[in-house]
Amino acid sequence: MESRHEVVIPNEDLPFKMFIFEGRNGNYRVSRHWHPQVEIFLVVRGAMDFYINSSHFHLGEQQFVLVNSNEIHSIDCPDPNETIVLQIPVEAFDEYRREEPYISFGIRKEAQNRRLTALVRNMYQVYEARAYGYELKVKSLFYELLYLLVTEFRDENMDAGMIRQKQNLDRLSQVTRYMKEHYQEDLRLEEVASRFGFSATYLSRIFHKYAQVNYRTYLIDLRVKYAVRQLLNTDLEIEQIAIAHGFPDSRSFSKAFQKRYGCLPSRYRKQMKP
Repeated sequence: MESRHEVVIPNEDLPFKMFIFEGRNGNYRVSRHWHPQVEIFLVVRGAMDFYINSSHFHLGEQQFVLVNSNEIHSIDCPDPNETIVLQIPVEAFDEYRREEPYISFGIRKEAQNRRLTALVRNMYQVYEARAYGYELKVKSLFYELLYLLVTEFRDENMDAGMIRQKQNLDRLSQVTRYMKEHYQEDLRLEEVASRFGFSATYLSRIFHKYAQVNYRTYLIDLRVKYAVRQLLNTDLEIEQIAIAHGFPDSRSFSKAFQKRYGCLPSRYRKQMKP
């Protein structure tokens, strides 16, 4: 079964991404996908079915699942739920791999799981309240969570088959990470492929196989996603936003935006901004 690569952009004011799962109303399914970020799904109310590789997890209230970097997963939510999602950049664990190629985490005993659950809920409550200095408090809880993961939730031995899968997906993750850092530039397929020692044909092929889109579509998706954040959080002109995010002009940006959001950027801004 095919799977797709998901573009994950951190919250603008935090070194990670945290939000309420979009399938809160039920009758919602997320197809098989993967990303380099480590992900925690914590069900606060309701329930959902989670699939990681060939394993199935039914999550009830106050239960969570850990998705490791580049693990293929999907979600089925037939019923309403409230679920906190936390996506952590894999780079946060670079110093703690102990010379191993990958770091992996798993569910532990009840007391440890309760500590992790409490941390994630506290992080989201502080973030939502946004009281004075909330960024400091949220970041302090985040680093406490990282400490808990690397000291008590770490898996010491990884399956050989899983390592092979991660190695394949890592090749594309390295490219997409570079694209996220340089998306405003003129990123030609041939030049990016050469930078990572690939041929343009090979890079194009792995984009089709793992990301389920071609190289150019992925790049435009990336530019639009970053542009949306500035569209909603600033009063800059559409032309300025377009050029700042790698588009040659506002016309090309509007065309790409409308294809993905179903309306022009100016209308979207009016609808979404309070």
